[in-house]
Amino acid sequence: MTESAIHRELYNAEVLANALNLGGDRPLLKLLDGTVQTVAEVRDEVSRFQQALASLGVGPGDRVSLIAPNRPECLHVTHALQMLAALYVPMHPLSALPEHLTVIRDAEVDVLVFDVQFAERAADIARAVPGMRLLAIGRSTVAEDIHELAARFVPRSLVAPPVDGHDITRLGYSGGTTGKPKAIPSCQRSGFLCGLHMQAVWEWPDVPNILSCAPLTHAGGAMFMPALLRGGTFLILPRFDPVQVMETIERERINCMMLVPTMIYALLDHPRFGAFDLSSLETVFYGASAIIPARLKEAIEKIGPVFAQFYGQAEAPMVLTYFRKADHDVNDMNRLASCGLPSPWVRLELHDPQGNPVPDGEPGEIVVQGPLVMDGYRDAALTAEAFRGGWLHTGDVAVRDPGGFLRIVDRTKDMIVSGGFNIFPRDIEIVIAEHPAVAQVAVIGVPHPKWGEAVKAYVVLKPGMDAGEEELAALVAARKGSYQAPKSVEFIAAIPQTPVGKPDKKALRAMAAEMA
Repeated sequence: MTESAIHRELYNAEVLANALNLGGDRPLLKLLDGTVQTVAEVRDEVSRFQQALASLGVGPGDRVSLIAPNRPECLHVTHALQMLAALYVPMHPLSALPEHLTVIRDAEVDVLVFDVQFAERAADIARAVPGMRLLAIGRSTVAEDIHELAARFVPRSLVAPPVDGHDITRLGYSGGTTGKPKAIPSCQRSGFLCGLHMQAVWEWPDVPNILSCAPLTHAGGAMFMPALLRGGTFLILPRFDPVQVMETIERERINCMMLVPTMIYALLDHPRFGAFDLSSLETVFYGASAIIPARLKEAIEKIGPVFAQFYGQAEAPMVLTYFRKADHDVNDMNRLASCGLPSPWVRLELHDPQGNPVPDGEPGEIVVQGPLVMDGYRDAALTAEAFRGGWLHTGDVAVRDPGGFLRIVDRTKDMIVSGGFNIFPRDIEIVIAEHPAVAQVAVIGVPHPKWGEAVKAYVVLKPGMDAGEEELAALVAARKGSYQAPKSVEFIAAIPQTPVGKPDKKALRAMAAEMA
């Protein structure tokens, strides 16, 4: 055996195969109807799915996409692709046909796996992209059922393929909130290090009993490996429904879950919130978009000190910073606006536009280095721009306090320039959200003939409560100065969201332009 073989690194596929092959009859996956799959049964399903996909010619480097709500097959398909060294191309089930076609064409997808409820969408895609193979989860007139195909094969022990740390394992796409979605390749090295960091730093219950209601095709799937490796269970909900989530927490004594901020707001604002026992919760991970500090304080006071935040982006996933449960000080709103402390396993700095580090208390763009960072975009020009100066530029502007905690003030592309002043919408959103009647708020800049841009706020009020435009503007003026006060406030029923639950400011700008 050569020295290189002795020191050959393990990546996620090999860790997954080892854990599934040796897991035995311990319960692992659970469904609402009471169905339970043991570790061994999950291994068998992955093996059958792997062989089924291989029978269609799927192999190393081939691109396979998936459109489905949360269901076990989402995990089985993605794990089978890992065993084949194929590329997974996730597509959000809530995206529209044009967005799906953009991804399919740009990624040059070979096989589309779809839940039968998306059969019509799959047929539309197939007509637009001739030559692509279809495979259904369930019986469909459009394509063969992956279960029927997989049933022809005898399950066997999983054997991970030989891979290199730079091999692409996933081809994700940005949300397109500022333009056309861009392809973001994720390599074996980055995915493996992200998982290791989650295991080492995140605060898991001793035996995690995880409820999964975030999309498994995206970040929600990251919760599976901790359940597997820590002897826990993983209960899958088809989608996020506030009552169903709270009922399940109470009935199943769930102790761990992942939510985006809008999900937390939906739980708090539901009229039946107080009717359920949520005391089993030990850790609620939250992230993907900024949370309103006033609402986080409310959540901690009503649910408990169980909240922990993660921050990252597809280019350097999920673990750039971590905000521990104990660091959430409900008496310090600046602290609640934080995304936590930088990871010890990345190099992270805040830079001014000239690439110089900024002192504590001054805003600067978060830039990072380290093996967690992607190798680059598929577009060389985009890579050069993102990696300028030898750092990955995240596009997020933050302020660091003397204790090292980072507070993200906004995206560089969302900054408003009004009358020569730089205004960060996030700062204004935090102030407006402190009004007791405000449930959600999003702030954008709109064209103004005199100032260049003017501040506009979109506000969702809590049920049965009221606030006036002048009242909210005065609140901001008193705290941030009159130049930052919204020149207009529009009250709407809901803030539009991207498919992954982030406020969709591109949609808000389109709404504002249409009104103008």
